[in-house]
Formats: sequence, C-alpha cells, structure tokens
Amino acid sequence: MSRHPFVPYANESDVLHIGNLSVENRVDRVTLSGDVDLTADQAGLVHARQLQQLLAQVVAALEARALPAALPAPDVRTVPNPFE
Repeated sequence: MSRHPFVPYANESDVLHIGNLSVENRVDRVTLSGDVDLTADQAGLVHARQLQQLLAQVVAALEARALPAALPAPDVRTVPNPFE
C-alpha cells in the first residue's frame, strides 16, 4: 500500500495501488478502478490482504459517521474548450 496511512474520506489527493487497481481517495467517496489478480501464490495473498485491510478501513470510516440515504448527484458544469 502507500507509504503513509490511507485514511478513507480524509482528503482529495491520496491514491494507492494494489496490483493494477487504483484506489482514489475523496472526501465523499473512495473510487476503485482497474484490476488486480488474486493469484493462488504469495503475491496473490499479499494483494488479498491489502484489499482486506483497505475494505476494513472503508467500512470502519463509514460506520463512524452519520450517512445520508444517498449522495446528491455531483454538480457537473460544461465549460468552453480553450483550444477551439
């Protein structure tokens, strides 16, 4: 995992990698993208343990806060293309 502790929902900047899986931290979500193979070998065990630790941290962080039923849709804005 990362060199400093990954604290879910703590900031908008932390990214860690497990295999080819990227875990992006945000203050309102944790985004997983990519893939990781949990192979039946020592490397697969390491990746599985990293995922287990990450998910335990995410669950603990969610359980520690008052949660809305659902997050509102993000405010998406279209801006002019500066290259046109």
